Amino acid sequence: MYKQYKNVTVFDHPLIQHKVGVLRNKETGHKEFRELISEITLLMAYEATRNMSLKDQDIETPLCKTTVKRIAGKKPAVIPILRAGLGMLDSMVTLIPACKIGHIGMARDEVTHEPHEYYKKLPHDMEQREAYVVDPMLATGGSAIDAINVIKKSNPKRIVYLCIIAAPEGIEALSKAFPDVDIYCAAVDDHLNENCYIVPGLGDAGDRIFGTRV
Repeated sequence: MYKQYKNVTVFDHPLIQHKVGVLRNKETGHKEFRELISEITLLMAYEATRNMSLKDQDIETPLCKTTVKRIAGKKPAVIPILRAGLGMLDSMVTLIPACKIGHIGMARDEVTHEPHEYYKKLPHDMEQREAYVVDPMLATGGSAIDAINVIKKSNPKRIVYLCIIAAPEGIEALSKAFPDVDIYCAAVDDHLNENCYIVPGLGDAGDRIFGTRV
């Protein structure tokens, strides 16, 4: 847990912490960076999906009839916040192959640092699904809050938010805005700088995932 917020889980697993350390290094290239984002997401998502509902199903094994557990209801929706959230998408699909995929595009104004929505496409039956929102960086919390506000209008059964690196300011803002949203992150860093970048952070996750800036 993080401070007083019961909805926040910060992972201390050695594999996650090791991979985050390599992820932060400025010498880590785009290919390895993408792979690490995917690996960390897979490890986090394993735990973040722990509370998914189950149902009994009768089947036959090669030896006899038995009752097994299956995921109940509609499969979850995975919603990356564009563009950096796309780096976490493949791992979520690997873990939940039958998931539905939505997209929310949020761009940050470089002067005001405020997020602006430029794209939205969600599954039509969100009220029957849990929503897993993914974005590598939780800085001010503005993009996450705006994206979740959009998603909540579709009345999903539950919303879970996964990020790799979070700032204390983002954790506080998102937790206060949505105490009902479970937040999972691999690390909570020290602070935001004057440009609202997470310190020590790892730089711009989108640029490092897609190789759009040195």
